[in-house]
Amino acid sequence: MIYIIFGIIGAVIGGLTAKRRKGAAADIAQYAVVYFIAFALVGLILTLLLDRFFV
Repeated sequence: MIYIIFGIIGAVIGGLTAKRRKGAAADIAQYAVVYFIAFALVGLILTLLLDRFFV
């Protein structure tokens, strides 16, 4: 569940980053998807580590 939250946060950050750089709609969508994937991967690793060491 942590990875989903991280992914959504990443998508928001990516979308805002592309918007700040004055990107078109496709640019904003691409940044949002790439940031979602990157943040979700970090969240997945964090989830696995927390599960392994604390549960």
